[in-house]
Amino acid sequence: MTFRAFLAALMLLPVLPIAAVYGHGDGAPQPVDTSGLPPLGDQWQATNPYRNDEALRATAIEIGSRGYNSNCARCHGLEVKSGGMAPDLRELGEGESEDAWFIARVLGGATVGGRQKMPPFDGLLNQEAIWAIRTYIDSQPE
Repeated sequence: MTFRAFLAALMLLPVLPIAAVYGHGDGAPQPVDTSGLPPLGDQWQATNPYRNDEALRATAIEIGSRGYNSNCARCHGLEVKSGGMAPDLRELGEGESEDAWFIARVLGGATVGGRQKMPPFDGLLNQEAIWAIRTYIDSQPE
């Protein structure tokens, strides 16, 4: 290796870790366009409002897929197939208590051992986006 090639390779070293992080998308929460879904209002729904609404379910899954892939997939895995880095969300049930846990976790994030493992999405994603992501997760086979 020539000295110039060595210097060029050395200059790339600080960039490589950053490039690896961006390989699965930007780590900052990304907005989700929910314009295909009617507004749910300011009061949070206790359960997923799209789960049994056949008229909105397909739209919610499509919007949720985009939201999941830009905000969740880097840790929870593509198509919700966890690689072990974060919990496998396909194992989350579809009842009111599971919905409550999901909303609390998404809004508040997760800190484990003093380290933030999941950013809080409160104020970043609206109710429609979060429930659409939940609908997409529920639509994935276990």
